[in-house]
Amino acid sequence: MAVLEKDLRPTLLAGLAALQLELSEPQISQLLDYQAMIGKWTRVYNLTSVRDPAEMMTHHLLDSLSVVPALQRYLLGAGLDQGSRLLDVGSGAGLPGVVISICCPTVNVTCVDTVAKKAAFIKQAALALKLPNLAGLHARVESIQQPFDVICSRAFASLADFTNWSVDALAPQGVWMAMKGKHPGDELLALPENIAMFHVEQLKVPDLDAERCLLWLRPVS
Repeated sequence: MAVLEKDLRPTLLAGLAALQLELSEPQISQLLDYQAMIGKWTRVYNLTSVRDPAEMMTHHLLDSLSVVPALQRYLLGAGLDQGSRLLDVGSGAGLPGVVISICCPTVNVTCVDTVAKKAAFIKQAALALKLPNLAGLHARVESIQQPFDVICSRAFASLADFTNWSVDALAPQGVWMAMKGKHPGDELLALPENIAMFHVEQLKVPDLDAERCLLWLRPVS
């Protein structure tokens, strides 16, 4: 029997509690509506290979939500908790970009993807979910030159490629935030000397038995 979207609410609430992430009732509804949108669009446009709603909740929504507390801590510590700009590279269905835009309404999020249908989905999500801080962009990340305070990716590319392709979009004091599975030791060794990791943290995704880590990088002179 298919899992109904309303049946996912307890899983989401339990996940938010485990992550110690406090969201308003409208934000919780936006997350559930967002997942429902992914499910509907995926039937036509194949936004994601995950089709089961329960699996989508853990592998996509809760996985993306797991980085929000870390991002909030960084922005607050850097004095960027109001009006900061975040670029989600290779965003696909908007993971984690749309989730971040819902949870962090003061962060202006741009989701970029080279696939036009995926960028169109982000634009539609911004309208349907009433997210004025969310934008979808159909482009190659190498072509972006406006400055972003945080550039993030989720299982997008190697750290060397991710940072190299997006460096022109990084603000002078900007940082990269890379979501990875296992700690990517080989990828870190392959980074050029002018890119350094300054923090790494293990992520515990509720109901997901898999390794996850979050790496923070910045340019060094």
